Amino acid sequence: MNKHGVLVVDDSALMRKTISDIINASPNFTVIGKARNGMDAIEKIKKLQPSIVTLDYEMPILDGLQTLIYIMAKAERFVPVFMITNDEKISIKALELGAVDCILKSQLLEQKDYPLENFYKRLDAALRLKSMRTEEKRNPMNEEKKDREIQMKSDKEIIIIGSSTGGPAALQKIITQFSSPLPIPILVIQHMPPGFTKPLADRLNSICQLRVKEAEQNECLEAGVVYIAPAGIQTTLKKDEFGNYIVKQVTTTNIETLYKPSIDVTLLSVSEIAKEKMITIILTGMGDDGLRGCIAVKKHGGTIIAQSEETCVVYGMPKVVYEAGLVDKQLPISSISKEIISIL
Repeated sequence: MNKHGVLVVDDSALMRKTISDIINASPNFTVIGKARNGMDAIEKIKKLQPSIVTLDYEMPILDGLQTLIYIMAKAERFVPVFMITNDEKISIKALELGAVDCILKSQLLEQKDYPLENFYKRLDAALRLKSMRTEEKRNPMNEEKKDREIQMKSDKEIIIIGSSTGGPAALQKIITQFSSPLPIPILVIQHMPPGFTKPLADRLNSICQLRVKEAEQNECLEAGVVYIAPAGIQTTLKKDEFGNYIVKQVTTTNIETLYKPSIDVTLLSVSEIAKEKMITIILTGMGDDGLRGCIAVKKHGGTIIAQSEETCVVYGMPKVVYEAGLVDKQLPISSISKEIISIL
């Protein structure tokens, strides 16, 4: 079986060797080249035609983000870029710019809570990734310039969004299209390593009109605010005596799952208390997290929207929910925010 070629880009000779050794030990990949800066990487991408590029951030001549921008804009073909750095904020920015995945160097090298098999699976997923299609430049929400608050037309109480690979860019696309406060809160379950969700929330908060923050234990969810579930722990919701949704974060549950946070865990808890008054949105990502939760959501009469295949980075989670017959509407990423408002 022929292995897929990887170009390793890092200014440290030691890191290039270490990352190369890890990749060469995988069943499906082999390092076909190494580069010590961005300019070197661009030349070797043209020459070697790698299947995947791993990219560091801090490099001389041309840093990782500048290199990524060039690859996304100028490369003759789409090359999945896997960011390997120790800066969570840079990783979030890289995902927005088109990187397909990211991992902390410390996480990859220490291998305490992160088996290499997981890294290899993410490399496998990168091979199945396709470039997000260029969406129309017009922003349908901005055309309407709705400066007043959206008036409630339904009894919906909460929106849950589940996303994984490709999620940060998809979330940005949805949330930035809201030009007015929503009458209900949004809780986002994004698969990410610990340390990444707070920078993601801060980044989205800086570019969105809605307030975005990381969810905190015992916090009362407020209308019009977007909450990002923290990584490394499960996020469930309870209702207080006034009908408010309260964050209850737990380390263990009776639900078997590989993910922290898990979309299934959150949906199963919320469907019991919100019933038909919830909207669930399943975005791009590999695997089937969210399927069990969506079964419960549908059982209780909730609304389910899935991202369309052509706009997904990985059509995994939306696919299994759609093929299970649970989806009310399957939409391109550019249409989801408009659909939410039409429901509300």
